[in-house]
Amino acid sequence: MKRGRLPLTALRSFEVAGRLLSFTRAAQELFVSQAAISRQIRELEAAIGHPLFERGHRAVTLTPDGVELLGVLTEAFDRIDASLSAITARAIGASVTVSCEPTFAALWMVPNLIDFRTLHPEIEVRIESDPRVIEFRANEAVIAIRHGETQARWPRTEARHLIDSVMVPVLAPSLLATGSALRAPEDIQQFDLLHEENRSAWADWFRLAGAPQDSCDRGPMLADGAHVLQSALRGHGVGLADPRLAEEELQAGRLVQPFQTALPFGAYYLVARKFDALPKPAAALSRWLLDRFARTAD
Repeated sequence: MKRGRLPLTALRSFEVAGRLLSFTRAAQELFVSQAAISRQIRELEAAIGHPLFERGHRAVTLTPDGVELLGVLTEAFDRIDASLSAITARAIGASVTVSCEPTFAALWMVPNLIDFRTLHPEIEVRIESDPRVIEFRANEAVIAIRHGETQARWPRTEARHLIDSVMVPVLAPSLLATGSALRAPEDIQQFDLLHEENRSAWADWFRLAGAPQDSCDRGPMLADGAHVLQSALRGHGVGLADPRLAEEELQAGRLVQPFQTALPFGAYYLVARKFDALPKPAAALSRWLLDRFARTAD
């Protein structure tokens, strides 16, 4: 097929649908209807004379021809996007957008950003608070900070370890004063427990501490760790928090940590499409983040 007749719109629709294995999610990423995605892919299949998808009742899978074409298109579109991003970065000057997990953004990135600004006052930093898996498409961010069990969680990206995460119980002194002494881990259960996204973390912590888990499902469910910390500061219950993210509140005595048992809770990673290809402002922020956490580990 001659270059001038390449069906670029259909190829783009196929690449997104093949990468996500979903016509619905492809339509959401490209801001078009699912019907438009289906039509463009059917027209592409008709033009090349080969099916690209096996269509099931609830899912689609790629044919061998689809797998071959997807590999070529994804690499090509990634290279085009990287080139355009680099040109755009040069055009808008020294700025960088970083996408952060909401908890990390609120409890670490915002409080510590002043240190980076002191070193690099010429670089404007924009922080996006977003917990979703990132592939650096359809957004301005070129680097991201994500939480996960392993650094292989994010496809077609590179990830560098920042810091391991652990969870310990924290509560306000005012709440502590309203109950009996906390002599054993199970004594925490006299208070409401604050849960982040699900109720499994407290059960895991009590199990690790050798305490019964009879009442660990009580208490409110909150959206993220920053909300848990704010609720704990107000004496609404006992939360699980990473002591490094709650360091300022613990050192100031606004929160206390009654037990040393620490539940391993994955790690934070710095993620980019390719670190060697980052624009200079993003590379500077990446070096600063890696250095800060390397010194923290030491």
